[in-house]
Parts: sequence; C-alpha cells; structure tokens
Amino acid sequence: MTLTKLFLGAAALALAAGAACAEPALIFDLGGKFDKSFNEAAYAGAERWAKETGGTYKELEMQSEAQREQALRRLAESGANPIVMTGFAFGDVLNAVAPEYPTTKFVIIDAVTEQPNVRSVVFTEEQGSYLTGMLAAMASKSGTVGFIGGMDIPLIRKFGCGYAQGVKAANPGAKVLTSFTGTTPSAWNDPVKGGELAKAQKSQGADVIYAAAGATGIGVLQAAADEGILSIGVDSNQNHLHLGQVLTSMIKRVDNAVYDAFKDGGELATGVQVLDLAHEGVGYALDENNKDLITPEMKAAVDAAAEKIKSGEIKVHDYMADNTCPVE
Repeated sequence: MTLTKLFLGAAALALAAGAACAEPALIFDLGGKFDKSFNEAAYAGAERWAKETGGTYKELEMQSEAQREQALRRLAESGANPIVMTGFAFGDVLNAVAPEYPTTKFVIIDAVTEQPNVRSVVFTEEQGSYLTGMLAAMASKSGTVGFIGGMDIPLIRKFGCGYAQGVKAANPGAKVLTSFTGTTPSAWNDPVKGGELAKAQKSQGADVIYAAAGATGIGVLQAAADEGILSIGVDSNQNHLHLGQVLTSMIKRVDNAVYDAFKDGGELATGVQVLDLAHEGVGYALDENNKDLITPEMKAAVDAAAEKIKSGEIKVHDYMADNTCPVE
C-alpha cells in the first residue's frame, strides 16, 4: 500500500467517526500545515477558534496534487460545514464539487469561485508588499534587492510587482532582481532551490531578499542569514526565524480568514471578501525581533505610505488586473 493510500485511508476513518456532527474543516495546500508561512497561518486561525470556543475541527494535509478532489469530497460527505481550503489551486475542483453539496458552505482562500455556497477570500498582497519594498530599499546598502517567488503564477507576480513598486518609491534608482522556484506546485516546497536562488541573487549584489514561496521561503531566509544579508518573510510573521537578519515579514491574515469562517459556521455569508490594508488583511511585521533593523525614519515613511494607501492617495497597481507591472 502506498503512502498516499495509507494517508487517505486513515483520513477516511477519522472523518467517518466525526460524521455525526457538523464540524468545520480545513484542508491545507501542499507544503503542509507547519510550513511556517501560508498554511501555518491558516492553522493558527483554526487553533485560535478551537481554543476560544472549545470546539473541534477536521483537518487534512494533502500528500499529492491528485488528492484535492478526493479530500474535498470526503470532507463534504462527512458532514463537515463549513469547509475551508487554502490556495488558489483548489479553484477548479471546488467549482465542480460545490454544486453537488448545496447545503455545505465552502471557503476558498486566494481564489474566486462563483458558486452560491462559496465564500471567496482574496487579499491585496500588492499593498503589503509595497510596504516591505519600501523597507527593503531603505535598508539596502547596495541599491540592489531581490524577490523570490514560489510557483510562477499571476498571484505571486502580484506580490513581486507590489514589492517592486515600493522599492522604487523609496529609491527610484534601486534594482530589483526577480526569480521563481518553478512552474508546478512542487515550487512551494523546495527550500534547497530557494536557498540556491537566494545565493545567486546575492552574487548579483542583492542584500535584501523578499521570499513569497511557501515552505520554499524557509530556504531563502536560511541562505540569506548564512550569506550575511537581510531577508523578508511572508504570510506568517517570520521575524523570529533568524534573529537580526529578517528585516520584516509581509503579514497576510490568512489566520483571520479561517477564524472568521469557523466562527460564522454553516451560516456564513458567501460571495467575495477582500481583505486589504484598510481592513488589516495585510501589513508588515514589527516586533522585538526586528525593531533594531527598522529605524524611526523608516517606520515613519512606511506608516505614512500605509495611510496614503488606505485613503486612496497612493494606488498600488495590482498585477492580476492586467498581468502587467508598471515598474521592473
């Protein structure tokens, strides 16, 4: 019996045991719930709900891309409600499965699925990335900074474009190097490749590198620390991973999206929910782990820009609007 079959067999038994009562459920994307980034943020939201309410929830960690539909169907058949899934890659599968379970509410994070029983949660990653880009430009001594994305898709280019806009806003003469780990879902879980790309960017002069690559980003942050340059984390607050060498993290409140969905339960409102800077859906992390890296002048400049983004005075271009970026 393969590892995948063992995993799904155990999952099926666990789900069958809980089918009698409607519990919320969470499916993690590839990379696993302890990727210290996107999935782990989702896990934190579920755990916060469980601790506050005393409730329980089902969870599934996929072992391969082929498990998406099977995992979603098994949770729906178990009576889980609502079912939250992390990642745009669930979009096509959810579009097919959701109509078959009209009384079940589904929540997809990072994609829009137009079904009457689906809540689609999207974020303005470009706004949070703009702020980290400003910090990168102000912290850089070489005038060259880097961006390493995971899978080369419009969503991740959205991070990179927002970052580049922030870099250029703070230093119009700065250079931004851009790399991606790959073009398949395995790009989210390849820390060795992430480390190699970070070292390559450092050799080209980058002294601050922003990673938006899921578990792959752990390799980027590690390599940056090893090479004596700064890094920028993503999704979860990763400032603590390499003390004094993670400049900041672009916070994406996936935890809030999961927490709110579990709290709303099977009666949650459907449709598209946009979590932007004004609604604290994104931002940058400042804590005891990086306070010595960000000067009062840097903080003042970034906070002023944040207020202008919230008011609409600064409009950060969204790459996904037209698949173009106004800066390189």
